Amino acid sequence: RSIDGFYVGSTWPTFYTGVTPAKHGFHYLVQLKPGTYEFYRPADEGVVKWDPFWRHLSRAGRRVAILDVPLSHIDPSLNGMQMVEWGSHDAVYGFQATPPHVAETVHSHFGVHPAHSPCDGVRETSAEYQGFIDALIRGVRAKANLTKYFLTQGGWDFFIQVFTEAHCAGHQCWHLHDVHHPAHNPSVVSAIGDPLRTVYSVIDSAIGDVVSEAHDALVIVLVAHGMSYWYGANFLLRDILFRLGVTRPNADRVSVLSVLFEGSRSVWRSLPASIRGQLEPLHQWIARRSSGRETLPTLEADPRSSFCFPVNNGLAISGIRLNLAGREPQGILESGAVAQAFCDQLITDLLAIVDERTGNPLVQRVMATSELYDGEKLNHLPDLLVQWNDEVPTGSTIVSGGVGAKVKARSSKI
Repeated sequence: RSIDGFYVGSTWPTFYTGVTPAKHGFHYLVQLKPGTYEFYRPADEGVVKWDPFWRHLSRAGRRVAILDVPLSHIDPSLNGMQMVEWGSHDAVYGFQATPPHVAETVHSHFGVHPAHSPCDGVRETSAEYQGFIDALIRGVRAKANLTKYFLTQGGWDFFIQVFTEAHCAGHQCWHLHDVHHPAHNPSVVSAIGDPLRTVYSVIDSAIGDVVSEAHDALVIVLVAHGMSYWYGANFLLRDILFRLGVTRPNADRVSVLSVLFEGSRSVWRSLPASIRGQLEPLHQWIARRSSGRETLPTLEADPRSSFCFPVNNGLAISGIRLNLAGREPQGILESGAVAQAFCDQLITDLLAIVDERTGNPLVQRVMATSELYDGEKLNHLPDLLVQWNDEVPTGSTIVSGGVGAKVKARSSKI
């Protein structure tokens, strides 16, 4: 977990800028716009507010090739070439390339990446998982050939390629790899094998093929933050803050579609798997309209009476924003000693919550972002970071009938 508190969203931006999230300002695909209660997509403004290192190389006259680095945007000014999202987990921009002839070459020589982008989806049968893995394998091999094609053109001072297929395999198939996961399905594994080992082995071979074309170049192989099961209860944070009385709901700002999506959850879980399969397109449409690319989320807290409110930061580590007077438009929490006392009590209350599955704390630790990082974009980040206990995996309502997807929590205050 290379970027403490922000490894879910900030690993790649921190890698390619060389600075912390408090300086480049990015921590999630949808963030709170400082000085407002409105959310926005940083990708619409170039993702980060700091120059990637390859821009400095380019300005120094170096020739660079930047291929498929996640959460990066196209820079036509580069001395060399760049392409993004030719097969990607985070489909922020869709496939783009510069100069324009690069995109034409990719389309004519290699076509569209065999796996859909984004690669998330609902799969239940062995055939569905096998089709997904086969698409990733074809994508890895095509990406290796694509990489070698451009690499052998020569004249590069810096060349980078990212095999994002590993991330896709981990997101979709970890429960098949991990025998302790509540949704582990031995029958699927017996039919198709371990999907992660299969995809990782193909990527390993692909990297070897690429390196063989690099000759005497200095080669660095980077592995990012890794993969594991989904854990914790990020989806409960809003209700926990409501019950603690530190956040008040704002019914006027909750969209009808969001209410529809929330209300459909219990009904959805109770349906037989065969029926859910038939209704999945409608379910995904509601989900996208509620929280996806088409519609930005709204603040579901009343800023006039809330001392804090949750903000997106990923599933493993949640974010909380303090509603500070003088910083937020309708802030009510005084900064300084008052805010510190509030945070101390909130942290105590969060750490007191018990996960009834284990009898142990649901929250592992709560961190103050300002104690971890310092920078001019600190106000773009959550103030508190809630790291959930990773003792046991949490299932998903859309995998293996929702087994292990329920989390029950209690404390004297909730």
